[in-house]
Amino acid sequence: MKPDKSLATYRKMRQQPLWRLLAAANGPTVLALLQAHLYEGERSLPASILHERLERELERLRNLGEDWPQTAQQYAAGWLADGYLERRFPPGSKEEEYELATSTVEAIRFVSGLAKPHSAATESRLGLVIDALSKLSDDTDADKARRIARLRAEQERIEREIAAIEHGKVQVLPEAAALERTREIIALADNLAGDFRRVRDQFEQLNRELRERIMDNDGSRGEVLDSLFAGIDLIGESEAGRTFSAFWRLLTDPVQSATLEEALDQLMSREFMAALAPAERKFLLHLTRTLLEQGGIVHEVLQSFARSLKHFVQSREFMEQRRLTQLLRAAQRSALALKEEVKATDTLNYTLALTSSKLSSLSQWQLHDPALQALPRKMEEGAAAPIDLASIGELVAQSEIDFRTLAANVQAVLATHTQATIADVLAAFPAAQGLGSVIGLLSLGSRYGMVAPSSETVSWLGGDNVQRKATIQAIYFFKDQQDGLARAGGVAS
Repeated sequence: MKPDKSLATYRKMRQQPLWRLLAAANGPTVLALLQAHLYEGERSLPASILHERLERELERLRNLGEDWPQTAQQYAAGWLADGYLERRFPPGSKEEEYELATSTVEAIRFVSGLAKPHSAATESRLGLVIDALSKLSDDTDADKARRIARLRAEQERIEREIAAIEHGKVQVLPEAAALERTREIIALADNLAGDFRRVRDQFEQLNRELRERIMDNDGSRGEVLDSLFAGIDLIGESEAGRTFSAFWRLLTDPVQSATLEEALDQLMSREFMAALAPAERKFLLHLTRTLLEQGGIVHEVLQSFARSLKHFVQSREFMEQRRLTQLLRAAQRSALALKEEVKATDTLNYTLALTSSKLSSLSQWQLHDPALQALPRKMEEGAAAPIDLASIGELVAQSEIDFRTLAANVQAVLATHTQATIADVLAAFPAAQGLGSVIGLLSLGSRYGMVAPSSETVSWLGGDNVQRKATIQAIYFFKDQQDGLARAGGVAS
């Protein structure tokens, strides 16, 4: 490649947030602050909490003699304008939330990789490459004879290994090699979790491009409009949408989830895991939850963009937007046609009427007085209900949900699993209170679990000995939530 092409590419990249952050004079401090508060802990924070934490850090830096004259809110606004941060307003939230931009995440990983570089060529990394290439070669081979020969050779190898184990010859991976391979898996999984952010950015870019294509189409109908009116999900059917959908199906597949959970449980019980850093063990322990959370965010974004784009077209909002675009273009063409005739310094004999709104003070509002709508006579006391204390106790016993027992059931299941759904808990402990047990588990899951963008089917035996089923939102309980469940179990039902 000629230097001219690389030079043009690098100059363009030099203006992007990632390079500007790495080259900034205060880049090390900004990276350290953002890594500590939006990368290693929570991945998103409400604005008030982020400003409070940054202000404490800035005050500590000022005490060390560094020059940070502005407030945390001003610096956060500047980092947002520079593209280091992203700001979102989640549905139902009372305030906006901040999170790292994709370029900032990549900058943190790049710098962290420089601080703790990999060995030149580790055995585990080479093994991963060899295994991947070997599997790719096998899966793309159309020759039946060669594939059968490889399978039989593999079968013989497995039989020899089984015979050796039966005779007491068990070959266990050395601790150093096991630690090396574990750290390679952690690095690969961390990059995998970071890929979700780039996929979300791709969906946002695709959503903007589709809307621009609708705006730029001057005809009554276009390719994008015809596809949307035909019911085609252009975002979901895109390359990024199909790739993520396939990944999401694999992640939420019960067989694959059980395999991953079993492997993690067995791995965490190995002796060599004690040599890992606490952060590495915590990452492995929360791996399934992290993947589900990040994937769930992207899945919700994908569905939201698809719904908003369809609503944008079906509600005919695009027609008004297109009309405004045409008016702006017409005004620009008129301005270009007059730029040679009218100078910028000329006085125009034209009065422009500005839009305005009528403002009024809150003190001018009249409060509602309920006394003005009072009834003409006093409210009469009603007759006592024909029910005694024994009937009340029976009704309470029938309707009360035993949260203590339900929390203990969830804890018992999590004692042998790193995660469990409501269906898993009911499979181990049938619903003693019928539908009430299901509702109780849903209540516990909404407070101490994680709601996934999928569903599952649960069943219970009613008081009339009739088996019933229902489809509910999939909720996951995790082993690291034992404290919350213990507190829930301590509350009297």
